[in-house]
Order: sequence, then structure tokens, then C-alpha cells
Amino acid sequence: MNRVDWRLIALIVVSVAGCGSATVPSLASSTNTSHRDSNQPVSKAPGNSPDSVQAVPVAELTGRRKIAPVEIGGETASGQRPSLSGAEQRDSIKSALKPLQVLLGQWKGLSRKTNSEQPEWAYDWVSHPDQPSLRMVSEKGIYIRDGRLTYLPSSDEFQLAATDADGHQRTFRGTFTEPVRDVALDEKKLQRTFKLQLTNVEPDAAGELWRVTFNQQENNRYILEVDRKRGNGPFSRVDTIHTQREGTSFALSDSDYGEKTCIISQGLGTISVNYKGRSFWVCCSGCKAAFDEDPEKWIAKFEANKKK
Repeated sequence: MNRVDWRLIALIVVSVAGCGSATVPSLASSTNTSHRDSNQPVSKAPGNSPDSVQAVPVAELTGRRKIAPVEIGGETASGQRPSLSGAEQRDSIKSALKPLQVLLGQWKGLSRKTNSEQPEWAYDWVSHPDQPSLRMVSEKGIYIRDGRLTYLPSSDEFQLAATDADGHQRTFRGTFTEPVRDVALDEKKLQRTFKLQLTNVEPDAAGELWRVTFNQQENNRYILEVDRKRGNGPFSRVDTIHTQREGTSFALSDSDYGEKTCIISQGLGTISVNYKGRSFWVCCSGCKAAFDEDPEKWIAKFEANKKK
């Protein structure tokens, strides 16, 4: 091999040794700039260390990111309240109606239009087992001859389905305008007060909206305020019925009623019932009807509550 050949070989060796330098472009970069070796690390912006790089969740990479609904006061962001099972709904209704137990019993009502109303309130657990209610019946009632007061967990409001003396049926919904309070109006016991205001859902055939307000003054007295409006006008008073209890009110100052606790409502028992040689108490004719229909169910629930 001559001298020229040795120089050529030396030049080739130098070129191969310096192929990674900036002055000698690689074959890949010169022929296909879009290709990157799979083993080559991803470049980072100045000042970013590997420790500062955070992993992206797989859910985001795959588009399956799950966002839980925001709950505000028991409602989801869509405005829908969480759905309840049958048992949960019944317990929710029972809990909401319990502060209104002061209405249970027989009453006498007087107003400028009537002096003979005798409304009677009792629980109704039988007619609609999944939607228990407080039922009010008044054979001579003008505005409410038959009414069922219940609670709607889905909308957090009370509902009264009422039939008047002329057979007109109206559905009222609403809530408290003054909350339930037990106040010391005398030295003997606490007295329950509240205002529950309900307006019928839609105008009747005459284009009128009706409103009823149960204004509980004390354990033995409540006022039923009846209002009406036509068209876009304001509500005006139709009648005010002053209602007085017949008999004894609940001893609201007591934390429990001992052996006289109603086996169904946990209110003050006023009627004794018996089953298989055992005696229990119920607070009204409605609770008695429910007990008579399925005593073992209510006894089991009562015993379970006592163990809690």
C-alpha cells in the first residue's frame, strides 16, 4: 500500500471518531429530521430538574377523568337531591313530621264563618306505606274537610293534599316561615310554636291561588290562616280559624315519655294496645290502626330503637 493510501485511511478513522461532534452531521439528522431515537431523553426547559416533573394520571391520559358531583346542602350540583331507598325515605318523612306531632288529637275551631269545626289529626301509616302522613279530618270543615300532610325528601318541602267542603281538591306545598321552637311561655312546660305556610301548586279552575298557614301558638292552640289571590294580585285574607285542643297536650318539656312512649311515632302515648300478652302505647288512632295491621313489625322496630 502506498503513502496516499495511508493518508486516506487516517482521514476515515478521524471522521468516524468525530461523528458525534457538532461539525460532523449524522446521517439521521441529515436525511430525516423528524426521527428521534427511542432511547434519547426528552429535553427539559432550563432550570427544570427531573424531580420537578410530575406524573400525569392515567385517567387523564385516556380521557376517563371522573369528577364527583359537588353537594350543597344535601343536593348535587345539578340541583337534584340524592335518591333515597324506600326505608330511608320513610325514615326521612317520619323525622320531618315528628316536630308536627303537637297537632295530633281533637280540636275545636271557631271563626267568623264557622263555629262548628272539629278537626282531628292522626298519623296515617297504612294508606300509603311509602309516603306516611298526618291526616286531618273535619266533618264540618269548610276549607279542609280531609287533608294529608306529608314531607317530600326530593324537594325538601311539605305537601298538603286537601279536599274542601265543595269537593274541590288542592295540593299545597311549602315550608316553615317561622321555625319550630319550644319556648317557656309558662312555668309548667315548654310550648311548641311554628308557622308552616303552604300554597297550592297551580291555580284552580277559577284561576285562583290559595294559601294556608298553620300558625302554632302553643301546645293547645293553633290558628289556621286561609288566604287567596286572583290573577297577579296580592293574597288577601279569606278567614282565620282559631283552634283549641280538646283534652291534654303533649308534655314537650319531657325528654322521653317512659313506658308511655308511642311504639310508632315515639310521641306521648295516649291509647293502650296489646299483643300476645304485652301492652304498648300509641299516640293516636292512626298509630293504633298501623299497629293493629302489623304489630310484630312495629314491635321489632321499637325494640331495635331501644338498643341504639
